[in-house]
Amino acid sequence: MPAVAASLDTAPMDLLHEALRAGHAASPRPAVAARRVLVAGGAGVLGAAVLEQLLGSGRFAPVEVLVTQPLNAALRPLVPVFYGAASPDGARSEDTALVIFDRERHVNGREQAFYRPQPEDLRTLAQWLLRRGVRRLVVVMPHTQASLPEALKRGLATLDEQAVAALGFEQLVFVRSAQAPAGARSAHVLQRVADALLSQLHLMVAERDRPVRALKVAQFVAALAVQLAQAPHGTRVVPPELVWQAAQSRDVAALARAWLHGEALEVPPAPRPRL
Repeated sequence: MPAVAASLDTAPMDLLHEALRAGHAASPRPAVAARRVLVAGGAGVLGAAVLEQLLGSGRFAPVEVLVTQPLNAALRPLVPVFYGAASPDGARSEDTALVIFDRERHVNGREQAFYRPQPEDLRTLAQWLLRRGVRRLVVVMPHTQASLPEALKRGLATLDEQAVAALGFEQLVFVRSAQAPAGARSAHVLQRVADALLSQLHLMVAERDRPVRALKVAQFVAALAVQLAQAPHGTRVVPPELVWQAAQSRDVAALARAWLHGEALEVPPAPRPRL
C-alpha cells in the first residue's frame, strides 16, 4: 500500500479531485444529522468549488450531482444522479438543491459528464427538483460576468425568477454575481481620477484583483445551504454587495445566518481601486 499512497500524493489533482478528497474526510460535526443535497452545475470553476465546500462541511450526506453521462464516483459522499430520473420508491429525497450557472471552460473527461444548466432551462429544472421533493433551492449566478449569455448578465430577472418563485419552494434564494459596494467616493482628487479610469477599464483588471474569487463565493453559498433549513420561509435575493461582504468576513456562517434571519448587517467600506 505505500506505493499506492505515494502515487496518490504525487498525482496532479484539479479542484474537483480536491473536493472529493475533502468529502472523504470524517465529518467534523458528527452530532448534527446529515441532510441530502443535490447540485446542478458542478463542472465549472464555481460549481467545483461549491461541491468542495459542501463535501467538506460534514452537514450533507450524500452530496449528489446531476450528470448526463455515467460517472464513476469512487467516494461515497459524492453520488451522481441522472437529470430527469425519478427518486427510487421509498428513498429519502433531497431537501436542498443548488443550481449553479457558470462560464464555459475546458473540462476533463470527468467533468464532461456533469449536467450544465442553461438559463432557459431553469424553470423546467426547478419543476423537476420540486417533484423529487426538494423544498429549498439556491440559484447561484457566476462570480464574474465577462463573456456570459445575456440572460445571466441580467441575473435571470423578472419572468424567470417569478416563474420559479411561484412553484412553491419553502425557501428560494437567488445569489447575484459578486462585486464591491457601489457609490463610495474618495475625498482625494487623484484617487477619484484613478477610480474613474478603472471604472472604464474594469474588464482589463486581472482576475486576482477582482473583488471576489470563486472559492469565496462558494464558501458563502455553502453556508447559506447549511443555514437555510432553520431560516424563515420565503424568497430572497442576495445582492452582489452582500456576496462581496461575505468574501471579506471572518465568519461567513454567522453572516449567512444573520442575513437569512433578517438581522442588521454592518456593511464594510468599499475597497479603493489601485492603478
